[in-house]
Formats: sequence, C-alpha cells, structure tokens
Amino acid sequence: MSDTTTQPRGRIGRIVAASLIGTTIEWYDFFLYGSAAALVFNTLFFPSADPLVGTLIAFVTYAIGFAARPLGGIVFGHFGDKIGRKKLLVLSLLMMGGATFAMGLLPTYESIGVWAPILLTVLRLVQGFALGGEWGGAVLIVSEHGGDKHRGFWASWPQAGAPGGNLLATGVLSLLAAVQSDAAFQSWGWRIPFLLSGLLVMIGLWIRVSVSESPVFLEAQAKAEAAAAAGVKEEAPVVEVFKRSWREVLSAIGTRFGENISYYILTSFLLVYVTVHLELPKSTALNAVLIGSAVHFVTIPLWGALSDRIGRRPVTLIGSAGMAVWAFVFFGMVDSKSFVVITLAVTAGLLLHGAMYGPQAAFISEMFDTKVRYSGASMGSQLASILAGALAPIIAVELLKDYGSSTPISVYLCAAAVITTITVAVTRETLGRDLTRNKQDEDLAPVPVAAGGDRG
Repeated sequence: MSDTTTQPRGRIGRIVAASLIGTTIEWYDFFLYGSAAALVFNTLFFPSADPLVGTLIAFVTYAIGFAARPLGGIVFGHFGDKIGRKKLLVLSLLMMGGATFAMGLLPTYESIGVWAPILLTVLRLVQGFALGGEWGGAVLIVSEHGGDKHRGFWASWPQAGAPGGNLLATGVLSLLAAVQSDAAFQSWGWRIPFLLSGLLVMIGLWIRVSVSESPVFLEAQAKAEAAAAAGVKEEAPVVEVFKRSWREVLSAIGTRFGENISYYILTSFLLVYVTVHLELPKSTALNAVLIGSAVHFVTIPLWGALSDRIGRRPVTLIGSAGMAVWAFVFFGMVDSKSFVVITLAVTAGLLLHGAMYGPQAAFISEMFDTKVRYSGASMGSQLASILAGALAPIIAVELLKDYGSSTPISVYLCAAAVITTITVAVTRETLGRDLTRNKQDEDLAPVPVAAGGDRG
C-alpha cells in the first residue's frame, strides 16, 4: 500500500494500541505458564524426587502449548484470509484469556491426582491454539493499515507485546514473591496472576472490538468475490501457501529460529538455571528478567524504525550475528552470581534479540501476498515455534542435567543464531514492498533501493 493511502496518525495509533494490548495480554498468559512451570508447577502438578526431572516434565507440557500453535495458525490463518483479521483477533483473545483464568482455578495433584496435570495440559493446548492465530493477525492488521515508509516501526509495536507480556507476568510474580512467604506462594499465591487474566482480557476486548478491518484485506476480498462471481475458483489459502509460497515459509522459519530459541533461553530457562543450578533466590532471576524486559519493550520499536531506514535484513543480521557471540558471554556473566552482572547479561541479550524481533513483523508480512498472508505468516511463525521455542527449555534443561555445565547450552544457542544468520543472508530484502501488489507483479517491476539498504 502506497504512503498516499496511509491511515491518519490517530487511526493507526488506535490500531497499534489494540494490537499491542492484545498481544501483551496473550503473551502475559503464555509466559505466565512458562514462569510457573519453572517455579511451582514442577511440584504442584508434576511432583518428583529430583527437582530437575519435575521441571523437565513441567516444560514438556509447556512445549505442548507450542505444538498446538501451528494448528491454530492454520485454522486462524484460513479464516483470517477468508473473513478478515479483526474477528479472529477477538476470538484468539477470548480463548487465551479463558484458558489462563481456568488454570488459576485448577486443583493440584495433591487434590485430584493425575487429573490435575491432564486438565492443565488441555488448557495449555487451548493457549497454544489461540496464540497460533494471534501473532499473524496482530502484526498483519497493523502492517496493512500502515504505509510502506514506516511499516517496520508500526508493525514492531505488536512485537513489543511479547516483552510487555513477559514484563507483566514477571512483575506480578516478583511482587508476589516479595510480599508472600514461599509457603503462601506455593499454596495459593501463584493463582493470583492467572485469575488476573480475566480482568486484562475484558480491557483488551473493549479496545480490540473498536478497530476497523484492514483496508488491504477488504480490497483483496472484493477482488476475490468478483473473481468468484465470474466463476474463478480459488484454492484454500493453506494449500496455495504450500504450492506457491513454500520458500517464503522456509524463510520465515529460519528467520525466527535463532530469535525464538534465544528468547526462551534468556527468559524461561534462566529461571531454572539460576534457581536450581546456581541455587540463588528466584527473585534474582525474576528481577533480572523484569529489568531486561523493560529495556526490551522500549527498544523493539527502535529496531523496527531502523529497519525502515536501512532494511529488514541488516538489522536482523546485527541481532543474529551478535547473539551467536553473546551465547558464550551470557552464561559466563550469569555464573558470577552477581545480580547486577546477571541483569546486564539478560538485558544485553534481549537487546540483540530485539534486533531480530523488531523488524520481523514487517519482514515476514512482506514475504506473502494479501490473500494468503495470514496463513503464510502464521504457518512460518508457528512452525518455527515448534522447532525452536518449544524445544529450547527442554533441550537446555536436559543438557544441564547431563553435563552440569552451561557450555553445551551456549553451543546450542550459537548454532541457532547461525541458522538465522544464514537464512536472512540468502533471503531477499522486502523493504518498501507495496502490500496491495502480488509477488508476480513485484518481480516484474524494478525494485527501488532504499538508502543504506541491501535489496538482496
């Protein structure tokens, strides 16, 4: 969409606010489980004599949420490409919030035995399914409302919902840890953040229902209806993605691979490493992640804005190449057991992660045509989540359990960052793409080179 059709600043501001608060709430719900898996679920729902074994089992159910995300991406993507982005975003918020609220009401293993982890796992599946549809819709509705010139900046705000949600989840847990005894937190205090989700969802729903549908989608929908009236049959979006855009799906997976793994190592796994391996208070890790997430939240849009100037690829490569090196520095700093040094390690790592994450929404959105954009972006993103984020804490815990050292984990993180670096290096630059045009039209037209940007 050309900048001559860019939405007025007030309107795009409302769209961004609706996407940001929605993704913040959704990620709050999702990350809350990850933090609880590291801190309380291992004993309340998966009791075991070995703390690392209980934590490992808790993280397996954590991974199950990721397993449901591609299915959510396919279902939400199909209907999002057929009936619109807005309706599906409202549904994803209701599903995620309802599942999280229900977790706060669950009886524990001590009360109902094996049914406790079974019910928890079912609710985790609902969370993953909802989140699988959330990301694509949230970034697309912003990308398709904004113009070409500032798309990286505007689309990066829903990305900031991830650290925003983590900041909120970690902040609530840190507050409870500070005002409650460990016994009180283990007994009932852990339920408060889950029940709080109900209130947050009502606020998010009130804001999200007020936004307008994507004008780019409405234009594409009108064309599809005219084609259907003329007797032209179109394939389902998911089928068309795999037939004509499978390279872009692979590019999206590779682009997210190192970003996804690094984030869960720097946040969720850190809680295990600090509390179990280093035997430090859980508040040390929680507060370090809290401070790092605040910086992360603020800087993600700055990375997105930079990608509007020099390109999506150069900014992403700063993050992925930097993370490949930081993988070895990070654990050395954490092993100091100094709160200040641990906080610096987390914050620097999240800054590098932000360089990968900030431009990602625009980068992946610009890879696909409008009629399959929700499906393509969601599938690429969520398949990466299974291959990367879902397994990251499990692999890291298993490596720590087997070797008792952080070095194998650093190698694992470095390898993931290298995969993303290679993927982005061979992927075409998308900066400046008109989202109303099909890729075939773009390939036939000369591509302008932005100042400082490599068009690849």
